[in-house]
Amino acid sequence: MPSWTLESATGSPAEKLSQHRDMTLLEAGTKRHHALADFVVRLGRDKPLGAIGGTIVLVLLFCGIFADVVAPYEMDEMEILDRFAGASSKHLLGADQAGRDILSRLIYGARVSLIVGLGATTVTVAIATTIGVPSGYFGGKFDIILQRFVDAWISLPFLLILLTIMSIMGRGMLQIILVIGVLSGIGWSRVVRSAVIGIKENDYFLAAKAIGSTDATTMRRHIIPNIMAPIIVIYSITVGSSILAEAGLSFLGFGLPFEVPSWGGMLSGEGRRYIDMKPTLALWPGVCLTVVVYSVNMFGDAIRDLLDPRLRGG
Repeated sequence: MPSWTLESATGSPAEKLSQHRDMTLLEAGTKRHHALADFVVRLGRDKPLGAIGGTIVLVLLFCGIFADVVAPYEMDEMEILDRFAGASSKHLLGADQAGRDILSRLIYGARVSLIVGLGATTVTVAIATTIGVPSGYFGGKFDIILQRFVDAWISLPFLLILLTIMSIMGRGMLQIILVIGVLSGIGWSRVVRSAVIGIKENDYFLAAKAIGSTDATTMRRHIIPNIMAPIIVIYSITVGSSILAEAGLSFLGFGLPFEVPSWGGMLSGEGRRYIDMKPTLALWPGVCLTVVVYSVNMFGDAIRDLLDPRLRGG
């Protein structure tokens, strides 16, 4: 098929320009589609564990978004006659002490984990980038002062600070996302800073400075796009750690309100209280946490290896 050129277009100059723009957008969309398809193929071929992890992450996303449709029962629908019921066609994973379907509560708990994991991770990456990029870029006294603050912050016990702030702010989804995101982001800024310092030695960075590129433009066009590999690693690790942090807070009674089903709350509430009578009340939330966190980490590592040219052969 012959390639389209501006000279081969027909019509007025304005029509030719419009055709050229449309063809450029079409070609760009086709290239992105091919790149995505190639990425998926390489993921399944080179990183099978990452592909499995990605599939589980997609299942988590689906369950979290469509929990109202997927779950066989409402999250608080109780049937007293089914208290501590075993696995059956009616309750695939059994029922808890109030006759609530365990599978349905696990699915609704996936929504909580999804919101907290992605929300807190987004805040973490934003904070880490905001602190780490200027610190590594400008260096000097600015970097020294900022890094001493980061060092002092990292030296504080994470769980103690987390519990203290949550006890002051109160229980709630937004509070958990903000607190976990900010606390994690300050520490992860050191990884971003190290990546920026390494980029400053490259020729394209020196060339950008030589042609008079402003600091803001240099950071936006040349620094941030080239530190995506460590940012992806931060994102993948923090999603799992944020889900675990929320579960830990809920287990200790500082997380979400009791009426909101979360995997950590299921472990600390009915799971711990009735573990001798029905161990599966604690087993299934623990299995969900383990599988999801492991899958997120495997998927994130695979994405990092496939996107970073230095690691593609590993």
